[in-house]
Amino acid sequence: MMAEPFWIAGAPEHGTDDLVVTHPYDGSEVGRTTLATAEQVDRAVQAAADVAAEAAALPAATRSAALDHVSRTLAGRAEEVARLITAENGKPLIWSRAEVGRAVSTFRWAAEEARRFSGELQRLDTDAAAAGRMAVVRRFPKGPVLGITPFNFPLNLVAHKVAPAIAVGAPIVVKPAPATPLSALLLGGILAETELPAGMFSVLPIANDAAPALVADPRLPVVSFTGSGPVGAQIRRSVPDKHVTLELGGNAAAVLCEDWSSEADLDWAAQRIALFSNYQAGQSCIAVQRVIVPVASADRFREKLVAAVEALKVGDPFGDGVQVGPVISEAAAERIEQWVGEAVASGAQLLTGGKRDGSSVAPTVLADVPADAKASCEEVFGPVLVLSSVADDASGFAAVNDSAYGLQAGVFTHNLQTAFRAHRELQVGGIIVGDVPSFRADQMPYGGLKGSGVGREGLRSAMEDYTDVKVMVLTGLDL
Repeated sequence: MMAEPFWIAGAPEHGTDDLVVTHPYDGSEVGRTTLATAEQVDRAVQAAADVAAEAAALPAATRSAALDHVSRTLAGRAEEVARLITAENGKPLIWSRAEVGRAVSTFRWAAEEARRFSGELQRLDTDAAAAGRMAVVRRFPKGPVLGITPFNFPLNLVAHKVAPAIAVGAPIVVKPAPATPLSALLLGGILAETELPAGMFSVLPIANDAAPALVADPRLPVVSFTGSGPVGAQIRRSVPDKHVTLELGGNAAAVLCEDWSSEADLDWAAQRIALFSNYQAGQSCIAVQRVIVPVASADRFREKLVAAVEALKVGDPFGDGVQVGPVISEAAAERIEQWVGEAVASGAQLLTGGKRDGSSVAPTVLADVPADAKASCEEVFGPVLVLSSVADDASGFAAVNDSAYGLQAGVFTHNLQTAFRAHRELQVGGIIVGDVPSFRADQMPYGGLKGSGVGREGLRSAMEDYTDVKVMVLTGLDL
């Protein structure tokens, strides 16, 4: 199988050592590329530094045209790209197609934001001493960006680094996850078709143990990382003088409130929670992991939830209608199986699932899980649900907050006052009312509190993270 090139300063190159990409479901080879050498990495970073001033001065028309081209091309090649995502990541085609659609939207939004990223005017003559003065407030790139992306969304999470960087005129060097580099390399090929200057982007497959040197490189003043909490914390400690944004893990909770109690309500919640605890095989930072239900409806809901989980179609991710595929590797599946076993050994009830077959883990529901069990307090990143009951809404919100993480939460309520109370009290970055925490629109600010990270993704939010404010005061104006 021919090795796919990677991209240095917009041009294709090959390294020396092969990086073989295998399909998580059956271990078959789906593609390969090569690892960039230290010399190639240095050239990519230097090219980004060299083009930074030119990139910052690019007309909005050039930046938005490049972003529009990527959006249109991805839309035109949607099925091809979706099948590539499924091949290297193992997620069922239903989710890969959705990811491509989101990436199309991400680049389209970036193109639109690039056109209106204009700054603002402020009259300063509100004070008599500043008569005739006007402030022009604009944002300018901090400099080249290092984007480090995970395996679980190998296209759209790359898009969330690349699109806002291009939108503001910042060069970017992307390090994709070694398990899933092919989607990022395809994206690099599409970017190479644009009129962006050489050095504006590079996509470098490198081993994870080579990443710290890239993070520390002073020519990359911005580091945008999506991945595990321990790695993110280490990045933040290692480069305190850089601007670091971190989108880390979670153990997302869905809480059913006291008013959410009719049979139709419970049916809806059970269907949504079952599906979105297991979409991407649970390998999403906002996949439902904890389910918190009032005691008054707990028995009825438990029965509905288990039935909905057991009704999910599991199997070959290329199969028709399959909703749950494998996790990224057999090692990951073994860890998940171990965590479930530990929970059961410590007193948890296994309501369904718990079995592993290679890299596939059956959708699993646990109840009465001790608070200190990993399946409850850490991020499982697998198809595992933990069900608990509480006395009332106050206890439910307290249970949501009883976590080291705070990314998003789902609050099932019809009561507007309860929704606003949740918005105020829950220690999370996003609250989804009437649905699971797994909803994300790509233009909205997205990120977490506590151990779930710092900064926000979403096009406008990331553009602000990649830029600094500069003020220019004009004097002697006849206002």
